Amino acid sequence: MAPEMRYFSTRGGSETLSFEDAVLTGLAPNGGLYIPTHIPDLPADWQTKWANLSFPELSHEILSLFVPTAVIPSEDLQSIINTAYGSFRSEKTTPIRQTGEKEYVLELWHGPTWAFKDVALQFLGELFRYFLERRNEGKTEGKEELTVVGATSGDTGSAAIYGLRSKPSITIFILYPDGRISPIQEAQMATVTDENVHCVAVQDTDFDHCQSIVKTLFSDAKFNATHRLGAINSINWARILAQIVYYFSAYFQLPEAARQEGAKLQFVVPTGNFGDILAGWFAKKLGLPMEQLVVATNENDILERFFKTGRYEREDVAEAPKDEAAETAAVNGSSDGQQAVSAVKATHSPAMDILLSSNFERLLYYLALETNASEGSAEENRTKAQATLNGWMNALKTDGKVDLGEKVREAAGKDFLAERVSDEQTLAEIRKYYQLPQYGPYVVDPHTAVGLAAQERAAKKASPNTTFITLSTAHPAKFSSAVELALSASDFPSFDFRRDVLPEELKKLEGLEKRVHKVRGEEGVRALIEKIKGQSKEKVDVSEGKGSI
Repeated sequence: MAPEMRYFSTRGGSETLSFEDAVLTGLAPNGGLYIPTHIPDLPADWQTKWANLSFPELSHEILSLFVPTAVIPSEDLQSIINTAYGSFRSEKTTPIRQTGEKEYVLELWHGPTWAFKDVALQFLGELFRYFLERRNEGKTEGKEELTVVGATSGDTGSAAIYGLRSKPSITIFILYPDGRISPIQEAQMATVTDENVHCVAVQDTDFDHCQSIVKTLFSDAKFNATHRLGAINSINWARILAQIVYYFSAYFQLPEAARQEGAKLQFVVPTGNFGDILAGWFAKKLGLPMEQLVVATNENDILERFFKTGRYEREDVAEAPKDEAAETAAVNGSSDGQQAVSAVKATHSPAMDILLSSNFERLLYYLALETNASEGSAEENRTKAQATLNGWMNALKTDGKVDLGEKVREAAGKDFLAERVSDEQTLAEIRKYYQLPQYGPYVVDPHTAVGLAAQERAAKKASPNTTFITLSTAHPAKFSSAVELALSASDFPSFDFRRDVLPEELKKLEGLEKRVHKVRGEEGVRALIEKIKGQSKEKVDVSEGKGSI
């Protein structure tokens, strides 16, 4: 009989939590991230038993491996899942689209906010609702409440808001860098008028700082306990769990020939915070047959540099010389030859404009476990891995960098490849897929374009019988500036963004009043939360920052 599934912090401590407590806690008190006590086994007949399941049914099968029935009864879990995905526009929830002979795009943007984050956050929102309703059942006073605080580089915020709007006992604050997300992304958040929703534009900063503010608030024991903070960023394990499902769903949507023994499969994932691709890693460890996961980064390339050097560096220490040879550029993963500098560079794929990947810590724990394992007990090896990880994270915090060594890099290379894509290449890829001779025209967003450019490089290194699935993370309408720049009127006179790309649902946002709080720094965020939570029984005045788009 399999052991009961529990969750523990990557950074140490003997305490394990139930799935419910891990979800509601979000970030561990010691700053670590929750991971499962073991990776479960798939049923022996999963490839035949699951082949024809709907997405909600497949979700139930996979999530049940991580969520004991004592925590959520099977029927309740299926109901949560059905509600979460009931609003998706595609019958398959996350359909694949063929773009080449052995090339596919996994469209993850058919949810309410047109981005892949909907898959996880619609589910997480229903989990929060379920757990709080159960805890508050029969209470007339002293009801538990949750204050959700999250940071967004664009898509997380709107997906979280749509997943939590009007849900009882929940107040949500979404932080984002003022002026550094697309107008459509801001409109999707700021035009939601539900009283439990608060959009917070943090001035004169970037996404990394917003995320740092969130982590600081969670690590403040007094503030956390006072307001009962809940996490919606990918630090919350439930988000990773929900995303595992679409890797299996994509596999089952492939032609039978691509799933036969001997056929090879690689997933290519546009990557910033490492949550989306980490879900693919868990799918691989569960037993989904794939060779490697391709990490596709933009010019903010801390992940690409790690997988090629073994160094995880917040600050770059050297610039590679520019190499103008196209083939060399493809091998090196960059046409311009330069690495990211110490500040975040604003690119055409802004959701990946980060310096540190918050979810990478989970993978680092498993790499520490693999490279430091001894003949001791599982508990001893876990403690040793946690100590190693703590050393790495302390070095990163103190020095801005840590050299993990060749042994760790080689261990990571068993499961991952990495490619860096420049802005110029991103725009070129948008143009290329718009002009596909057989499978086009296909308009892709800049993040998907980063993935497609990385896919082309990976294909040159792969065996001929390899099928590629590139994750498409957002509808192109959410990134009008990059798409219109790539498909300019001078080069593509017949293309009209508003007519050809922008969905009616997003057109309706134009001109609506926005409701935004503008603050500066961590103290401004704290003061806002204190003010609003202190007035929770009154109607809060949020008129400051109103405007139109």
